[in-house]
Amino acid sequence: MSKSFNLSALVRSNILSLAPYSSARSEFSGSASVWLDANESPYNGPYNRYPDPLQKQVKERLSAIKGVDARRIFLGNGSDECIDLVYRVFCEPHTDNVVAISPSYGMYEVCADINAVAYRKVSLAADFDLDADALLAATDAHTKVIWICSPNNPTGNAFSAEAIEKVLSGFSGIVVVDEAYADFSSQPSMLTRLDVYPNLIVLQTFSKAWGSAGVRLGMAMASEEILSLFNKVKYPYNVNMLTQEYALRHIDRMPEVEQWINSILSERSRLIAALDALPQVVHIFASDANFVLVLVVDADGIYTHLQQQGIIVRNRNKVEKCLGCLRITVGTPEENNAVINGIKSYDIK
Repeated sequence: MSKSFNLSALVRSNILSLAPYSSARSEFSGSASVWLDANESPYNGPYNRYPDPLQKQVKERLSAIKGVDARRIFLGNGSDECIDLVYRVFCEPHTDNVVAISPSYGMYEVCADINAVAYRKVSLAADFDLDADALLAATDAHTKVIWICSPNNPTGNAFSAEAIEKVLSGFSGIVVVDEAYADFSSQPSMLTRLDVYPNLIVLQTFSKAWGSAGVRLGMAMASEEILSLFNKVKYPYNVNMLTQEYALRHIDRMPEVEQWINSILSERSRLIAALDALPQVVHIFASDANFVLVLVVDADGIYTHLQQQGIIVRNRNKVEKCLGCLRITVGTPEENNAVINGIKSYDIK
């Protein structure tokens, strides 16, 4: 159980008193044959109608897969919407702050800046491990949120459940665990701890293992009380009908998605072994994700060399603790061969 958790005390006062936008669709339950409430065109069905504002069918299907009650699932326009909602619900601009591990996913800090919330970075250990005590020590009375990305981007490693639970237990605010890459990790998901920690929000996504980054569909899973606040603040129809239809079809492809995951894991091992044999590569960090962080002899030079061959990776050379590193996504066997051969062809000066 988290330390003295009081949800109402964490929420911005204007959000607590907010009267959310309400449509006749959200006020009505039952069946109807004539819809004349929303000034829609009567032509071009079904796309003339506004989509389900709460995406009930999609959530019911996801509930069976995730083992989480549908009422504890929020769907957003990508996980970035979920990240932004955390700030808008809990953090008073120019007053509150958040704490996050560093390095980590850049949108946490971007959203903090957009919402005028101070962003406090706590460096990971030399081996990229999480220091729970350091995270907790960085908080004060105005800290509303702690961000933990696990597996972490760009380092690729997952953190132990014990370390994350130490943060959850020791902090009276919100702890967000971003599990965008969890399908590629052997670490158990924190979804199983939602009933234990009322201050926990778990983020997941359709973008990575589900191969649907272009669809923009993210998931936040938390208590009904927290998600009721998200639903208060979100735009009424934040997930369009085409995305909801796609999600329902894609959920039927779960056996195929599992095959994709297994292929990526197999290719990850092969990519690591091949890169490790190259003189241009100094070190490859352990990965629980669908990418590897690679320390090379000349990050900027190799990055440019790959670009000239039409191969795009991520240069992390200027990111804290990632000096000299490239982040390489695991692709198809052909794509992985291209990046291996591209690095191999770089002339070490």
